[in-house]
Amino acid sequence: GIRRLAEIAFQVNERQENIGARRLHTVLERLLEDLSFDAADRSGQQVKVDADFVDRQLGELAVDEDLARYIL
Repeated sequence: GIRRLAEIAFQVNERQENIGARRLHTVLERLLEDLSFDAADRSGQQVKVDADFVDRQLGELAVDEDLARYIL
């Protein structure tokens, strides 16, 4: 999960302005946005943040330059 998250941040940095670790922070925020919002409703639940989860949440950012520019 962490490796895939770093890959996506790197890819976006390569295609746009390279802002280094700030991009990783922004991508991580985006990844956890829904979980954070719904945290109170998920009491006691566990979520596995693996490469599949990262791709489901952020996969489109890795391939869509316009979307990545708008969101990140």
